[in-house]
Amino acid sequence: MGAAATVERLFKGATVVNHEGEGVRDIGVTDGRIVAIGSIDDRLAGEVIDCTGLHILPGVIDSQVHFREPGAEHKENLETGSLAAVMGGVTCVFEMPNTNPATTDEAALADKVRRGTNRMHSDFAFWVGGTRENAHQVDELERLPGAAGIKVFMGSSTGNLLVEDDEGVRAILSTINRRAAFHSEDEPRLRERAGLRVAGDPSSHPVWRDAQAALTCTQRLVALAEETGARIHVLHISTADEMPFLARHKKHASVEVTPHHLTLSADDYERLGNYLQMNPPVRDAAHREGIWWGVHQGVADVIGSDHAPHTREEKEVQYPASPAGMPGVQTLVPVMLNHVAQGRLSLSRFVDMTSHGPQRLFGLATKGRIAVGYDADLTVVDLKRQQTITDDWIASICGWTPYSGMDITGWPVGTVVRGAQVMWEGNLEAPSRGQPAVFAETLPPA
Repeated sequence: MGAAATVERLFKGATVVNHEGEGVRDIGVTDGRIVAIGSIDDRLAGEVIDCTGLHILPGVIDSQVHFREPGAEHKENLETGSLAAVMGGVTCVFEMPNTNPATTDEAALADKVRRGTNRMHSDFAFWVGGTRENAHQVDELERLPGAAGIKVFMGSSTGNLLVEDDEGVRAILSTINRRAAFHSEDEPRLRERAGLRVAGDPSSHPVWRDAQAALTCTQRLVALAEETGARIHVLHISTADEMPFLARHKKHASVEVTPHHLTLSADDYERLGNYLQMNPPVRDAAHREGIWWGVHQGVADVIGSDHAPHTREEKEVQYPASPAGMPGVQTLVPVMLNHVAQGRLSLSRFVDMTSHGPQRLFGLATKGRIAVGYDADLTVVDLKRQQTITDDWIASICGWTPYSGMDITGWPVGTVVRGAQVMWEGNLEAPSRGQPAVFAETLPPA
Protein backbone atom coordinates (compact mmCIF):
# COMPACT_ATOMS: atom_id res chain seq x y z
CA MET A 1 0.00 0.00 0.00
CA GLY A 2 1.10 3.53 -0.64
CA ALA A 3 2.10 5.60 2.37
CA ALA A 4 -0.99 7.80 2.14
CA ALA A 5 -3.46 4.93 1.79
CA THR A 6 -5.77 4.12 4.69
CA VAL A 7 -8.27 1.37 5.43
CA GLU A 8 -11.36 1.48 7.58
CA ARG A 9 -10.77 -1.94 9.15
CA LEU A 10 -7.70 -4.13 9.31
CA PHE A 11 -7.81 -7.87 10.03
CA LYS A 12 -4.30 -8.41 11.34
CA GLY A 13 -1.95 -11.35 11.56
CA ALA A 14 -4.11 -14.30 10.50
CA THR A 15 -3.12 -17.16 8.26
CA VAL A 16 -5.09 -16.29 5.13
CA VAL A 17 -6.18 -19.00 2.68
CA ASN A 18 -6.72 -17.62 -0.81
CA HIS A 19 -5.46 -17.74 -4.40
CA GLU A 20 -1.85 -17.48 -3.19
CA GLY A 21 -2.17 -20.44 -0.85
CA GLU A 22 -1.77 -20.21 2.93
CA GLY A 23 0.28 -17.48 4.57
CA VAL A 24 0.25 -14.88 7.32
CA ARG A 25 -1.25 -11.76 5.77
CA ASP A 26 -3.28 -8.73 6.77
CA ILE A 27 -6.56 -7.83 5.06
CA GLY A 28 -7.56 -4.20 4.67
CA VAL A 29 -11.24 -3.36 4.20
CA THR A 30 -12.96 -0.14 3.17
CA ASP A 31 -16.63 0.36 2.24
CA GLY A 32 -17.27 -3.36 2.61
CA ARG A 33 -14.69 -4.38 0.02
CA ILE A 34 -11.19 -5.78 0.30
CA VAL A 35 -8.74 -3.05 -0.69
CA ALA A 36 -5.38 -4.52 0.34
CA ILE A 37 -3.77 -7.86 1.23
CA GLY A 38 -0.27 -8.20 2.65
CA SER A 39 1.70 -6.50 5.41
CA ILE A 40 -0.25 -3.38 6.35
CA ASP A 41 0.84 -0.79 8.90
CA ASP A 42 -1.59 -0.59 11.84
CA ARG A 43 -1.29 3.20 11.73
CA LEU A 44 -3.09 3.22 8.37
CA ALA A 45 -6.21 1.58 9.81
CA GLY A 46 -9.20 3.11 11.53
CA GLU A 47 -9.77 -0.16 13.43
CA VAL A 48 -7.50 -3.15 13.93
CA ILE A 49 -8.83 -6.65 14.68
CA ASP A 50 -6.08 -8.92 15.98
CA CYS A 51 -6.42 -12.34 14.35
CA THR A 52 -3.09 -13.80 15.41
CA GLY A 53 -3.25 -17.58 15.60
CA LEU A 54 -6.45 -17.76 13.55
CA HIS A 55 -7.15 -18.66 9.93
CA ILE A 56 -9.20 -16.46 7.64
CA LEU A 57 -11.05 -18.24 4.83
CA PRO A 58 -13.13 -16.73 2.05
CA GLY A 59 -16.67 -16.38 3.37
CA VAL A 60 -18.39 -19.77 3.32
CA ILE A 61 -21.32 -19.95 0.88
CA ASP A 62 -24.04 -22.50 1.60
CA SER A 63 -25.82 -22.94 -1.72
CA GLN A 64 -28.68 -25.10 -0.42
CA VAL A 65 -30.81 -24.10 2.58
CA HIS A 66 -34.54 -24.23 3.36
CA PHE A 67 -35.52 -21.33 5.62
CA ARG A 68 -39.29 -22.08 5.43
CA GLU A 69 -40.53 -18.50 4.94
CA PRO A 70 -43.21 -17.84 3.86
CA GLY A 71 -45.60 -20.55 4.99
CA ALA A 72 -43.87 -22.56 7.73
CA GLU A 73 -42.31 -19.99 10.03
CA HIS A 74 -42.94 -22.22 13.05
CA LYS A 75 -39.96 -24.27 11.82
CA GLU A 76 -37.69 -21.44 10.64
CA ASN A 77 -37.73 -18.00 9.05
CA LEU A 78 -35.29 -15.94 7.04
CA GLU A 79 -34.03 -14.11 10.12
CA THR A 80 -33.51 -17.15 12.35
CA GLY A 81 -32.10 -19.31 9.56
CA SER A 82 -29.57 -16.64 8.64
CA LEU A 83 -28.73 -16.19 12.33
CA ALA A 84 -27.87 -19.89 12.43
CA ALA A 85 -25.78 -19.35 9.30
CA VAL A 86 -23.61 -16.56 10.69
CA MET A 87 -23.28 -18.27 14.07
CA GLY A 88 -21.69 -21.13 12.15
CA GLY A 89 -19.39 -19.01 9.98
CA VAL A 90 -21.55 -18.91 6.82
CA THR A 91 -21.65 -15.52 5.07
CA CYS A 92 -24.06 -16.16 2.17
CA VAL A 93 -26.88 -18.64 1.55
CA PHE A 94 -28.95 -19.74 -1.45
CA GLU A 95 -32.48 -20.53 -0.22
CA MET A 96 -34.81 -23.07 -1.81
CA PRO A 97 -38.22 -22.46 -3.48
CA ASN A 98 -40.44 -25.01 -1.71
CA THR A 99 -42.13 -22.48 0.55
CA ASN A 100 -45.85 -21.63 0.64
CA PRO A 101 -46.47 -20.04 -1.75
CA ALA A 102 -43.65 -21.59 -3.75
CA THR A 103 -41.09 -19.30 -5.33
CA THR A 104 -42.12 -19.85 -8.94
CA ASP A 105 -42.82 -16.37 -10.29
CA GLU A 106 -41.45 -12.84 -10.23
CA ALA A 107 -43.77 -11.66 -7.46
CA ALA A 108 -42.87 -14.49 -5.08
CA LEU A 109 -39.15 -13.95 -5.66
CA ALA A 110 -39.45 -10.20 -5.13
CA ASP A 111 -41.36 -10.86 -1.90
CA LYS A 112 -38.55 -13.04 -0.57
CA VAL A 113 -35.90 -10.49 -1.54
CA ARG A 114 -37.91 -7.80 0.25
CA ARG A 115 -38.29 -9.99 3.35
CA GLY A 116 -34.57 -10.76 3.44
CA THR A 117 -33.08 -7.34 2.74
CA ASN A 118 -31.69 -5.71 5.92
CA ARG A 119 -33.37 -8.48 7.96
CA MET A 120 -31.26 -11.53 7.21
CA HIS A 121 -27.90 -11.64 8.95
CA SER A 122 -26.10 -13.19 5.98
CA ASP A 123 -26.25 -12.19 2.35
CA PHE A 124 -28.53 -14.32 0.21
CA ALA A 125 -29.98 -15.46 -3.08
CA PHE A 126 -33.13 -17.47 -3.79
CA TRP A 127 -33.60 -20.43 -6.10
CA VAL A 128 -36.69 -20.14 -8.30
CA GLY A 129 -38.71 -23.33 -8.73
CA GLY A 130 -38.97 -24.69 -12.26
CA THR A 131 -42.39 -26.13 -13.12
CA ARG A 132 -44.34 -27.25 -16.18
CA GLU A 133 -46.32 -24.02 -15.94
CA ASN A 134 -43.35 -21.64 -15.95
CA ALA A 135 -40.99 -23.65 -18.17
CA HIS A 136 -41.47 -21.20 -21.05
CA GLN A 137 -40.20 -18.28 -18.95
CA VAL A 138 -37.47 -19.74 -16.74
CA ASP A 139 -34.87 -17.88 -18.80
CA GLU A 140 -36.48 -14.64 -17.62
CA LEU A 141 -37.00 -15.76 -14.02
CA GLU A 142 -33.38 -16.89 -13.60
CA ARG A 143 -32.16 -13.39 -14.48
CA LEU A 144 -34.23 -11.52 -11.89
CA PRO A 145 -32.49 -9.69 -9.01
CA GLY A 146 -31.73 -12.06 -6.16
CA ALA A 147 -32.21 -15.24 -8.21
CA ALA A 148 -29.61 -17.99 -7.71
CA GLY A 149 -31.03 -19.84 -10.72
CA ILE A 150 -33.71 -22.46 -11.38
CA LYS A 151 -34.27 -25.44 -9.04
CA VAL A 152 -36.22 -28.51 -10.16
CA PHE A 153 -37.53 -31.34 -7.99
CA MET A 154 -37.58 -34.59 -9.99
CA GLY A 155 -38.52 -36.42 -6.80
CA SER A 156 -39.58 -35.68 -3.23
CA SER A 157 -41.87 -32.73 -3.68
CA THR A 158 -45.56 -31.99 -4.15
CA GLY A 159 -47.82 -29.87 -6.31
CA ASN A 160 -46.43 -28.11 -9.34
CA LEU A 161 -42.86 -28.15 -7.96
CA LEU A 162 -42.63 -31.87 -8.79
CA VAL A 163 -41.44 -32.34 -12.39
CA GLU A 164 -40.87 -36.08 -12.64
CA ASP A 165 -41.20 -36.70 -16.39
CA ASP A 166 -38.59 -36.26 -19.12
CA GLU A 167 -40.86 -34.01 -21.16
CA GLY A 168 -41.26 -31.54 -18.31
CA VAL A 169 -37.54 -31.50 -17.49
CA ARG A 170 -36.64 -31.16 -21.18
CA ALA A 171 -38.89 -28.10 -21.49
CA ILE A 172 -37.04 -26.39 -18.62
CA LEU A 173 -33.55 -27.38 -19.80
CA SER A 174 -34.35 -26.19 -23.32
CA THR A 175 -35.18 -22.71 -22.01
CA ILE A 176 -32.63 -21.94 -19.28
CA ASN A 177 -29.32 -20.18 -19.84
CA ARG A 178 -27.83 -20.44 -16.35
CA ARG A 179 -26.93 -23.60 -14.42
CA ALA A 180 -30.06 -25.25 -12.97
CA ALA A 181 -30.10 -27.31 -9.75
CA PHE A 182 -31.89 -30.66 -9.41
CA HIS A 183 -33.16 -32.95 -6.69
CA SER A 184 -32.50 -36.24 -8.48
CA GLU A 185 -34.57 -39.20 -7.30
CA ASP A 186 -36.75 -41.21 -9.67
CA GLU A 187 -40.34 -40.53 -8.61
CA PRO A 188 -41.90 -43.52 -10.46
CA ARG A 189 -39.50 -45.87 -8.67
CA LEU A 190 -40.28 -44.23 -5.33
CA ARG A 191 -43.99 -44.79 -5.90
CA GLU A 192 -43.40 -48.42 -6.87
CA ARG A 193 -41.34 -49.09 -3.74
CA ALA A 194 -43.46 -47.18 -1.21
CA GLY A 195 -44.67 -50.46 0.27
CA LEU A 196 -41.14 -51.20 1.51
CA ARG A 197 -41.47 -48.54 4.20
CA VAL A 198 -41.87 -50.11 7.63
CA ALA A 199 -44.08 -48.27 10.10
CA GLY A 200 -42.02 -47.02 13.04
CA ASP A 201 -38.70 -47.99 11.42
CA PRO A 202 -36.87 -45.06 9.78
CA SER A 203 -33.99 -47.38 8.87
CA SER A 204 -36.31 -48.60 6.08
CA HIS A 205 -36.09 -45.12 4.52
CA PRO A 206 -32.98 -45.92 2.43
CA VAL A 207 -34.53 -49.28 1.50
CA TRP A 208 -37.52 -47.48 -0.01
CA ARG A 209 -35.49 -44.63 -1.55
CA ASP A 210 -32.72 -46.93 -2.71
CA ALA A 211 -29.50 -46.10 -4.54
CA GLN A 212 -31.02 -47.17 -7.86
CA ALA A 213 -33.72 -44.50 -7.53
CA ALA A 214 -31.00 -41.85 -7.33
CA LEU A 215 -28.80 -43.32 -10.08
CA THR A 216 -31.68 -43.86 -12.52
CA CYS A 217 -32.86 -40.28 -12.15
CA THR A 218 -29.35 -38.85 -12.46
CA GLN A 219 -28.77 -40.88 -15.63
CA ARG A 220 -32.03 -39.54 -17.09
CA LEU A 221 -31.15 -36.00 -16.08
CA VAL A 222 -27.65 -36.10 -17.59
CA ALA A 223 -29.01 -37.50 -20.87
CA LEU A 224 -31.48 -34.60 -21.07
CA ALA A 225 -28.75 -32.07 -20.27
CA GLU A 226 -26.56 -33.46 -23.03
CA GLU A 227 -29.48 -33.49 -25.46
CA THR A 228 -30.35 -29.83 -24.74
CA GLY A 229 -26.84 -28.52 -24.10
CA ALA A 230 -27.84 -27.28 -20.64
CA ARG A 231 -25.72 -26.94 -17.50
CA ILE A 232 -27.03 -28.86 -14.49
CA HIS A 233 -26.13 -29.03 -10.81
CA VAL A 234 -26.99 -32.34 -9.12
CA LEU A 235 -27.75 -31.75 -5.47
CA HIS A 236 -26.93 -33.80 -2.34
CA ILE A 237 -25.36 -36.90 -3.89
CA SER A 238 -26.07 -39.80 -1.54
CA THR A 239 -24.74 -42.83 -3.41
CA ALA A 240 -21.40 -44.31 -4.37
CA ASP A 241 -23.02 -45.33 -7.68
CA GLU A 242 -23.55 -41.78 -8.96
CA MET A 243 -20.00 -40.50 -8.50
CA PRO A 244 -18.20 -42.47 -11.26
CA PHE A 245 -21.13 -41.85 -13.59
CA LEU A 246 -21.05 -38.10 -12.96
CA ALA A 247 -17.26 -38.12 -13.39
CA ARG A 248 -17.84 -39.10 -17.01
CA HIS A 249 -20.25 -36.23 -17.61
CA LYS A 250 -18.59 -33.19 -16.06
CA LYS A 251 -19.03 -31.13 -19.23
CA HIS A 252 -22.68 -30.65 -18.28
CA ALA A 253 -23.00 -31.67 -14.62
CA SER A 254 -21.66 -30.15 -11.44
CA VAL A 255 -22.00 -32.00 -8.14
CA GLU A 256 -22.98 -31.11 -4.57
CA VAL A 257 -22.29 -33.20 -1.47
CA THR A 258 -23.50 -32.60 2.09
CA PRO A 259 -21.91 -32.89 5.54
CA HIS A 260 -24.49 -35.45 6.68
CA HIS A 261 -23.82 -37.80 3.77
CA LEU A 262 -20.07 -37.43 4.43
CA THR A 263 -20.30 -37.88 8.21
CA LEU A 264 -23.26 -40.04 9.21
CA SER A 265 -24.32 -43.51 8.06
CA ALA A 266 -27.17 -45.99 8.29
CA ASP A 267 -25.66 -47.20 11.58
CA ASP A 268 -26.90 -43.94 13.10
CA TYR A 269 -30.61 -44.74 12.57
CA GLU A 270 -30.55 -46.76 15.80
CA ARG A 271 -29.29 -43.71 17.72
CA LEU A 272 -31.10 -40.88 15.90
CA GLY A 273 -34.23 -42.53 14.51
CA ASN A 274 -36.44 -40.08 12.62
CA TYR A 275 -33.91 -37.29 13.26
CA LEU A 276 -31.70 -38.91 10.60
CA GLN A 277 -34.52 -39.05 8.04
CA MET A 278 -33.49 -37.06 4.94
CA ASN A 279 -34.23 -37.06 1.21
CA PRO A 280 -32.16 -38.53 -0.35
CA PRO A 281 -31.39 -40.78 2.60
CA VAL A 282 -28.29 -41.27 4.66
CA ARG A 283 -27.12 -44.71 3.53
CA ASP A 284 -24.61 -47.33 4.64
CA ALA A 285 -20.92 -46.63 5.13
CA ALA A 286 -19.98 -47.99 1.69
CA HIS A 287 -21.98 -45.21 0.05
CA ARG A 288 -20.39 -42.67 2.40
CA GLU A 289 -16.96 -43.85 1.30
CA GLY A 290 -18.00 -43.58 -2.33
CA ILE A 291 -19.01 -39.97 -1.81
CA TRP A 292 -15.63 -39.27 -0.21
CA TRP A 293 -14.05 -40.82 -3.32
CA GLY A 294 -15.87 -38.16 -5.34
CA VAL A 295 -14.51 -35.45 -3.05
CA HIS A 296 -10.93 -36.69 -3.24
CA GLN A 297 -11.04 -37.19 -7.00
CA GLY A 298 -12.48 -33.74 -7.62
CA VAL A 299 -15.82 -34.95 -8.96
CA ALA A 300 -17.69 -33.11 -6.20
CA ASP A 301 -17.69 -29.36 -6.73
CA VAL A 302 -19.39 -27.86 -3.68
CA ILE A 303 -20.63 -28.64 -0.18
CA GLY A 304 -24.17 -27.52 0.71
CA SER A 305 -25.87 -28.19 4.01
CA ASP A 306 -29.43 -28.88 2.76
CA HIS A 307 -30.51 -27.21 6.01
CA ALA A 308 -34.14 -28.36 6.34
CA PRO A 309 -35.40 -27.97 9.91
CA HIS A 310 -38.52 -29.44 11.45
CA THR A 311 -39.73 -29.17 15.03
CA ARG A 312 -39.15 -32.01 17.48
CA GLU A 313 -42.89 -32.63 17.59
CA GLU A 314 -42.98 -33.10 13.83
CA LYS A 315 -39.92 -35.35 13.75
CA GLU A 316 -41.31 -37.59 16.51
CA VAL A 317 -44.42 -38.55 14.57
CA GLN A 318 -44.23 -42.26 13.71
CA TYR A 319 -42.28 -43.03 10.51
CA PRO A 320 -43.14 -42.75 7.62
CA ALA A 321 -45.51 -39.90 8.47
CA SER A 322 -42.54 -38.04 9.96
CA PRO A 323 -41.04 -35.36 7.70
CA ALA A 324 -37.60 -35.67 6.09
CA GLY A 325 -35.08 -32.97 6.91
CA MET A 326 -32.54 -31.81 9.49
CA PRO A 327 -30.85 -28.50 10.35
CA GLY A 328 -27.33 -28.10 8.98
CA VAL A 329 -26.30 -24.55 8.07
CA GLN A 330 -24.80 -23.80 11.49
CA THR A 331 -22.88 -27.08 11.72
CA LEU A 332 -21.47 -27.15 8.17
CA VAL A 333 -18.22 -25.37 9.05
CA PRO A 334 -17.35 -27.12 12.33
CA VAL A 335 -18.28 -30.60 11.08
CA MET A 336 -16.19 -30.20 7.93
CA LEU A 337 -13.29 -28.58 9.85
CA ASN A 338 -13.32 -31.67 12.05
CA HIS A 339 -12.76 -33.73 8.90
CA VAL A 340 -9.85 -31.38 8.14
CA ALA A 341 -8.43 -32.01 11.63
CA GLN A 342 -8.78 -35.76 11.10
CA GLY A 343 -6.85 -35.59 7.82
CA ARG A 344 -9.87 -36.52 5.71
CA LEU A 345 -9.95 -33.18 3.89
CA SER A 346 -7.36 -30.50 3.22
CA LEU A 347 -8.13 -26.93 4.24
CA SER A 348 -7.60 -25.74 0.68
CA ARG A 349 -10.12 -28.32 -0.60
CA PHE A 350 -12.63 -27.16 2.00
CA VAL A 351 -12.19 -23.59 0.74
CA ASP A 352 -12.52 -24.78 -2.85
CA MET A 353 -15.84 -26.48 -2.11
CA THR A 354 -17.40 -23.78 0.09
CA SER A 355 -16.17 -20.54 -1.50
CA HIS A 356 -14.28 -20.84 -4.78
CA GLY A 357 -16.59 -23.60 -6.04
CA PRO A 358 -19.89 -21.74 -5.60
CA GLN A 359 -18.31 -18.58 -7.05
CA ARG A 360 -17.11 -20.51 -10.09
CA LEU A 361 -20.28 -22.56 -10.72
CA PHE A 362 -22.88 -19.88 -10.17
CA GLY A 363 -20.96 -16.80 -11.29
CA LEU A 364 -21.06 -14.76 -8.09
CA ALA A 365 -19.76 -11.35 -9.11
CA THR A 366 -17.97 -10.22 -5.93
CA LYS A 367 -18.06 -13.17 -3.51
CA GLY A 368 -16.16 -16.38 -2.95
CA ARG A 369 -12.58 -15.08 -2.94
CA ILE A 370 -10.25 -13.15 -0.69
CA ALA A 371 -9.03 -10.77 -3.36
CA VAL A 372 -8.86 -7.02 -3.84
CA GLY A 373 -12.14 -5.71 -5.22
CA TYR A 374 -14.25 -8.51 -3.72
CA ASP A 375 -16.75 -8.21 -0.88
CA ALA A 376 -15.02 -8.54 2.48
CA ASP A 377 -16.85 -11.77 3.33
CA LEU A 378 -14.60 -13.70 5.71
CA THR A 379 -14.97 -16.87 7.76
CA VAL A 380 -12.54 -16.69 10.68
CA VAL A 381 -11.70 -20.04 12.27
CA ASP A 382 -9.55 -21.51 15.01
CA LEU A 383 -8.31 -24.81 13.65
CA LYS A 384 -7.05 -25.93 17.06
CA ARG A 385 -10.10 -25.09 19.16
CA GLN A 386 -11.82 -28.14 20.63
CA GLN A 387 -15.50 -27.78 21.31
CA THR A 388 -18.58 -29.98 21.59
CA ILE A 389 -21.65 -29.30 19.45
CA THR A 390 -24.75 -29.03 21.65
CA ASP A 391 -28.43 -28.45 20.98
CA ASP A 392 -28.41 -25.24 23.01
CA TRP A 393 -25.82 -23.74 20.62
CA ILE A 394 -28.24 -24.11 17.69
CA ALA A 395 -29.86 -20.79 16.70
CA SER A 396 -32.45 -22.38 14.41
CA ILE A 397 -36.03 -22.35 15.71
CA CYS A 398 -36.02 -26.17 15.77
CA GLY A 399 -33.39 -26.16 18.52
CA TRP A 400 -31.74 -29.49 17.73
CA THR A 401 -28.97 -31.01 15.64
CA PRO A 402 -28.09 -34.60 14.77
CA TYR A 403 -24.50 -33.74 15.75
CA SER A 404 -25.34 -32.95 19.39
CA GLY A 405 -22.58 -34.37 21.59
CA MET A 406 -20.03 -34.52 18.76
CA ASP A 407 -16.55 -33.40 19.79
CA ILE A 408 -15.06 -31.05 17.21
CA THR A 409 -11.56 -29.80 16.46
CA GLY A 410 -11.80 -26.57 14.43
CA TRP A 411 -14.38 -23.89 15.18
CA PRO A 412 -15.81 -20.73 13.59
CA VAL A 413 -14.64 -17.70 15.60
CA GLY A 414 -15.96 -14.91 13.41
CA THR A 415 -18.28 -14.20 10.50
CA VAL A 416 -17.57 -11.04 8.52
CA VAL A 417 -20.14 -9.94 5.93
CA ARG A 418 -19.04 -7.09 3.66
CA GLY A 419 -16.53 -5.95 6.25
CA ALA A 420 -18.87 -6.03 9.26
CA GLN A 421 -18.16 -8.38 12.15
CA VAL A 422 -21.59 -9.97 12.29
CA MET A 423 -20.55 -12.79 14.62
CA TRP A 424 -17.48 -12.81 16.84
CA GLU A 425 -16.69 -15.42 19.50
CA GLY A 426 -20.25 -16.71 19.49
CA ASN A 427 -21.90 -13.31 19.89
CA LEU A 428 -24.05 -11.45 17.38
CA GLU A 429 -22.11 -8.21 16.99
CA ALA A 430 -23.87 -6.33 14.18
CA PRO A 431 -27.53 -5.75 13.29
CA SER A 432 -29.02 -7.66 10.39
CA ARG A 433 -27.97 -6.06 7.11
CA GLY A 434 -28.28 -8.87 4.57
CA GLN A 435 -28.34 -7.98 0.88
CA PRO A 436 -29.02 -10.01 -2.27
CA ALA A 437 -25.92 -11.46 -3.88
CA VAL A 438 -25.04 -10.31 -7.39
CA PHE A 439 -24.33 -12.73 -10.23
CA ALA A 440 -22.27 -12.01 -13.35
CA GLU A 441 -24.91 -13.54 -15.63
CA THR A 442 -27.63 -11.25 -14.30
CA LEU A 443 -25.85 -7.90 -14.12
CA PRO A 444 -28.22 -5.07 -15.05
CA PRO A 445 -27.13 -2.70 -17.83
CA ALA A 446 -25.43 0.50 -16.69
